[in-house]
Amino acid sequence: MASNQPSLNTAKFTTSSTDLEQQSKLELDTEEFDYSKRSQWLRAAVLGANDGLVSTASLMMGVGAVKQDVKAMILTGFAGLVAGACSMAIGEFVAVYSQLDIEVAQMKRDKKQHRGDIGGQRSEEEESESLPNPVQAAAASALAFSVGALVPLLAASFIKEYKVRVGMVVGAVSLALLVFGWLGALLGKVPAFKSVVRVLVGGLLAMAITFGLTKLIGSSGL
Repeated sequence: MASNQPSLNTAKFTTSSTDLEQQSKLELDTEEFDYSKRSQWLRAAVLGANDGLVSTASLMMGVGAVKQDVKAMILTGFAGLVAGACSMAIGEFVAVYSQLDIEVAQMKRDKKQHRGDIGGQRSEEEESESLPNPVQAAAASALAFSVGALVPLLAASFIKEYKVRVGMVVGAVSLALLVFGWLGALLGKVPAFKSVVRVLVGGLLAMAITFGLTKLIGSSGL
C-alpha cells in the first residue's frame, strides 16, 4: 500500500500540471483573439481616416485648381466630409447588418442542434455577446473618416493667400499620410518604410491627378 502512494501523488501532480498548461494555453489564445479583434478595428479606423484625408484633400485641390478663393475650398472640403462620412457610415451599417443576420441565423441553427445541452447554452450566450453592432460600426467609420477629412480643412482655414494655402494643405496632408502609413504598418506588422512610402505616394498622386485633370478641364472652357 505504501509503494502505491508516490505513484498516486505523481499522477495528481501530472494532472494538475496538465490542467495548468491547458488553462494557460486557453488564456493565451483568448488574449491573442482579443488583440486580433482590437487590431482589426484599429486598422479599419486608420484606413477610414486615410480615406477621409485623401478624398477631401483631393476635392479641395481640384476645386482650388479652378477657383482660388478660400471660401470655395472650405465649402468643398466640408461637403466632402459630410458626404463621405455619410457614405462610409451607411456602407458599414449595411455590411455589418448583413454579417449580423448571417451570424444570428447560424446561432439559431446551432441552438436547434444543441437543444437541452448546457454547454451549448453557454456557448450561445458567449456568441451573443460577441455579435457585431451595426450602429457602433457605422458611427466608428463615420468618425474615422471625419477625423481624416478635418486635416486639410483645418490646414486651409483662414489662409487667404492661394499659394500658401495650397502649400499648407499639401504639407499637412503629407504629414498625416506619414502617420497613417506608420500606424497601418504597426498594426499590420509589416515593414514601416515601404508602407509609409506607399501611402504617401498614393495620397500625393490622388491630389496631383485631381488637381491636374480639373485644371485641364477648367482651362478648356467646358
